[in-house]
Amino acid sequence: MVESTVENPASAFRNLEDSPIIKCIGNTPLLEIKMFESEFPDVEVYAKAEWFNPGGSVKDRPALFMVKDGLESGRLRPGKILLDSTSGNTGIAYAMIGAALGIPVRLVLPANASDERKATLKGYGADIVLSDPLEGSDGAQRLAAKMHREEPEKYFLPCQYDNPANPLAHVETTASEILEQTGGRVEHFIAGLGTTGTLVGTARGLKERKPDVVVHAVMPSESFHGLEGMKHIPTAIRPGIYDESAHDHLIPAGTEESYDLADRIAKEEGLFIGHSAGAALVGVREVAKQIEKGVIVTLFPDGGDRYLSEARQEA
Repeated sequence: MVESTVENPASAFRNLEDSPIIKCIGNTPLLEIKMFESEFPDVEVYAKAEWFNPGGSVKDRPALFMVKDGLESGRLRPGKILLDSTSGNTGIAYAMIGAALGIPVRLVLPANASDERKATLKGYGADIVLSDPLEGSDGAQRLAAKMHREEPEKYFLPCQYDNPANPLAHVETTASEILEQTGGRVEHFIAGLGTTGTLVGTARGLKERKPDVVVHAVMPSESFHGLEGMKHIPTAIRPGIYDESAHDHLIPAGTEESYDLADRIAKEEGLFIGHSAGAALVGVREVAKQIEKGVIVTLFPDGGDRYLSEARQEA
């Protein structure tokens, strides 16, 4: 199903450097997290609040890098439509950037994506193609690839799961921000696995500058889970950008536990975070159990406002 709003895709694109909204991407706050301090008093925990990006999530960073790469390489040019699959956040980032630059955007996402995400995509003027909800993000990825194969001259397909510009965004921005904001004190970094760009890129950027940083990846504990945007790597389509050598440890996170911690931090600290951020907190607690003291940095990909219409799901 396509809900079309794209008009005149051949019109010239606007200059990326002239967009004030795009200049707001990155440099998000690093927040001190207090919820575990009574249990682990010698462990400091901090989190990047990625919902402060103008598109509301961490995905603004890689979306910008992938669009820039497409423009600079000439693969994205007037007359083409930007097409990609998404579980929501990258799509919203594409749609925001597309609206700012006059780039038409068409996005494939599972039909059961949250109403908030669908409404936001429509608000930015993007086309929406709904894929089989039972196939999740893998199904959306397959459908986008099929559309591109059938009409390659019509579409620019950045393919966020395979595009090196995705992790590069975090090498060049997220990692350097964490080091600067902690004064180089970060010892452990924790992030969830979805497209895997955030974890892989930030890990590379941190280890290039501070090789002794320990990196922990968080993954849903089951193939069938309720953590939207995250992948159970053993049973999902493996992203081309995923590099398991980027992380030192892999931590499983259950859906219920992740939801519980997301609910708890909202009520205790006023941080209304998404479910994948709750999974990151599962990782934080596991690492805190293993170390006597240290500095942990994690990343909250988005805010909880994008999940208000979703019922709590059993893993």
